[in-house]
Amino acid sequence: MVNRASAKQPSSKGERIADWADGRVGIYGLAKANMRKIFPDHWSFMLGEICLYSFVALVLTGVYLTLFFHPSMNEVTYHGSYDPLNGIVMSEAYASTLHISFDVRGGLLIRQIHHWSALIFLAGMFVHMIRHFFTGSFRKPRELNWLFGWIMLVLGMFEGFTGYSLPDDLLSGTGLRFVEGAVLSFPVVGTYISMFLFGGEIPGHDIIPRFYSVHILLLPGIFAALIVAHLILVVYHKHTQWPAPGRTNKNVVGMPLFPVYVAKAGGFFFLVTGVITVLAAIASINPIWSYGPYRSDQVTNGAQPDWYMGFAEGLIRVMPGWEINFLGHTLALGVLIPLLVFPVVLLLIGLYPFFEAWVTGDKREHHLLDRPRNRPVRTALGVAWISLYSCFMIGGSNDIIASKFHLSINLITWVIRVSVFAVPVIAFVITKRVCLGLQQRDRDKILHGLETGVIQRLPHGEFIEGHKPLTAAQRHVLGSHEQYRALEAGPGVDENGAVRKRSRVEKLRYRLSRGFYGPGAQIPKPTADEVRSSIDH
Repeated sequence: MVNRASAKQPSSKGERIADWADGRVGIYGLAKANMRKIFPDHWSFMLGEICLYSFVALVLTGVYLTLFFHPSMNEVTYHGSYDPLNGIVMSEAYASTLHISFDVRGGLLIRQIHHWSALIFLAGMFVHMIRHFFTGSFRKPRELNWLFGWIMLVLGMFEGFTGYSLPDDLLSGTGLRFVEGAVLSFPVVGTYISMFLFGGEIPGHDIIPRFYSVHILLLPGIFAALIVAHLILVVYHKHTQWPAPGRTNKNVVGMPLFPVYVAKAGGFFFLVTGVITVLAAIASINPIWSYGPYRSDQVTNGAQPDWYMGFAEGLIRVMPGWEINFLGHTLALGVLIPLLVFPVVLLLIGLYPFFEAWVTGDKREHHLLDRPRNRPVRTALGVAWISLYSCFMIGGSNDIIASKFHLSINLITWVIRVSVFAVPVIAFVITKRVCLGLQQRDRDKILHGLETGVIQRLPHGEFIEGHKPLTAAQRHVLGSHEQYRALEAGPGVDENGAVRKRSRVEKLRYRLSRGFYGPGAQIPKPTADEVRSSIDH
């Protein structure tokens, strides 16, 4: 007799598909191991998600635009919906962009979503890396992930520039003319590189098709690979977390990936894409029909690149127009020097984690974040770099500032030239002092508690303000950070009395270590005895 209760129930179609897939790719085991993975919960972690979701929007809208865009420099006469340009000779690239904007259903909205997504993608990466810098999350074992993010930021600048140039309008053509001048400034090989890049004299017939291939195939493929590698390392190394009771370098405190984090991430995806769509619907961006097709004898008024290229633009504009003759070659230093400075600055950003590890001599793993105030020199360096970037951004728009405020463009240029040397130094000093002041305030809170605002009069007539002691959790957040000690050079002679020879690099390392963590670079934390004494009293 068959026991109906113990009889095996027939599996549903979904279960059979799941079993089939699990037997071949191990989906169940993979999901079981990772779906309950813990993620810390903090608003700053959403910056990376903004980058990811805007990249998804870029890919989806980019695929749609490729269906209608013609990357060709062949000349055609425009006959379309935009009457002011009817009968004008232009390239197929520009004509197809007008067609997308005015004749393809939803084309203008998709174009603007694509452009806004690019700006937000790069802005998200920029702020995301700033957060990692100030909190020290680039330290071991995450140096490789920092490099992945840095490479994506650099490639994103060139990806944005190639996409910005594809419509072949007067504004993007002015940007290409800027690039041509920069390339020609390279001695000996500049002319050859320019001829190869443009396929002849600018504008040539090859630049748009070449940029198109790079923009839709090469760089997106690299981006996709880097994003996958980046996410794999995030899962492998676990998220960093802010200091709090119970949080250590060996655990992760937060919410599980499924269902909590998946639900929040899904909602945030629709929020990000919704904001981008609203921006695209109400805020016009890159109205190419206002500029007209590119002509080498014309230039738009107030031509400006997208914000992420403003640093390079400012470098060129602020630099004096120096030229020298060297070995029979004219060197345009006014362009060549900024072109050398720009990659050097980017390279220093990418190598900073290794520089700090060298200065500190710290080879341990770090999974707890630093509060920026507890690393005054690093924080001051970051603010100084942001101030320098801002100065060059302003320098890149000197003509617009001059016209809007009725000022001399020469005066603005000279102010920026002075500012790029003075402002970062001032920003560094002020930021360091602010961090030290915040450290001192944290020390006072630990030892004396929080001010209550209640004024008391003692029997002998003295007025004092009452203080409320901190909880153990509050004391942990304010005082659990580690304070490095400056590296010691050791005695100048060895055990045999011989003078120790130190290289210049070694001496530089000791000086930098004292600058980062020596006297005046941090406020000493309260000792355990001082904390116990303050609690007892």
